[in-house]
Amino acid sequence: MSWIVTGMGAVASIGGSVEEIYDSLVAGRSGLAPLRGYDPTRFRAQVAYEIDDRPAPGVDEPLRATRWLEQAVAAAVADAGLGEDLAGIPVLVGTTLRELRSVELSWRDGAPFDPRDLHFGTMLRERFNAADTHTVANACSASLYALGLGADLLDLGAADTVVVAGVDTISESTYGLLDRCYPEAPDRVRPFDKDRRGMLQGEGAVAVVLRREADGPGPAGRAHVRVRSVAVNCDAHHPSAPEAKNIASAVRDAHRRAGVAPADIDLLMLHGTGTPLNDEAELDALGSVFAGVSPSPYMTAIKCMTGHTAGASGLHSLVAAVDVMRRGGVPPILGLDHPVDSVGDFRMIRGTAALRPDEPLRLAQINSFGFGGLNAVAVVESLEGGRP
Repeated sequence: MSWIVTGMGAVASIGGSVEEIYDSLVAGRSGLAPLRGYDPTRFRAQVAYEIDDRPAPGVDEPLRATRWLEQAVAAAVADAGLGEDLAGIPVLVGTTLRELRSVELSWRDGAPFDPRDLHFGTMLRERFNAADTHTVANACSASLYALGLGADLLDLGAADTVVVAGVDTISESTYGLLDRCYPEAPDRVRPFDKDRRGMLQGEGAVAVVLRREADGPGPAGRAHVRVRSVAVNCDAHHPSAPEAKNIASAVRDAHRRAGVAPADIDLLMLHGTGTPLNDEAELDALGSVFAGVSPSPYMTAIKCMTGHTAGASGLHSLVAAVDVMRRGGVPPILGLDHPVDSVGDFRMIRGTAALRPDEPLRLAQINSFGFGGLNAVAVVESLEGGRP
């Protein structure tokens, strides 16, 4: 069975909509900026990929993640022609930290925070009348895990439409934890580059509306992309170090479920965190799966511009892939000046976007891997029509 995406919405440090995010990616515009919400004297790293929506520099406020989720869901359901009454429509939200930053502000500063707002379902019920809400806390692969669960609900006949979302914000405690993880403080995210220093967090939310293809697009009257497969596994290999063979297993499973071969993939949206363990494991896995495929798919890694948006990152890459296939511009991997040796002959886009209107991209693979060996891979296929 296949599924179609009939609505999309997103917000990140580089844009407040799907269109703005894609335009920034193709232009090579990064959301990297000096820390806005925290006291920089407490950290070695001084930069992050934050959304610039606080009331004033150095002044933070609760419920920012919930606000972005509301914005992304509202955009997606409007795009799908659903209106804003989601009664009877399941909403699945992938996240890593939920509203941890709001809890920090409540504990430290006494900022008003109702514990019920720790659950995104509170806002989803109040704004969208959504009673069937679920949170998927599967680290940085959470939103693609949620996509797989949404597809399962459709296959089981539990719903004819689902909303799948991802959201995360930067909390001071996790920023501080990651600040101690690397020998040198990261100055930016540089996936697959020999001079990378590590990962920096980003912020944002993303949502899609998913339906069974056999049921048609519904009120929207058109679909953006066909979801051919979602494959997941959890190997529990290590708390933070990924295992290449299990990543490769997830990729092969995604191809098998989609009925495609490695040579059929035209575009690969890499996980690309800019950390040695993640980058090398991903490259080792891809080297195994795509051995003998020449030329390789075009490859990019958008965390170099959005930062690591954690639970939202998988769907952020998926909605970006939709416009990449539709509009023909593959974003560059910023900072990839000295690729590690294992990049080999992979066609990673460097410097500026690859604009190839005469070579249509039909199939895209999206990689998303999280702590604890939570691996998720999706394969999507372009469709005629969609957003003009």
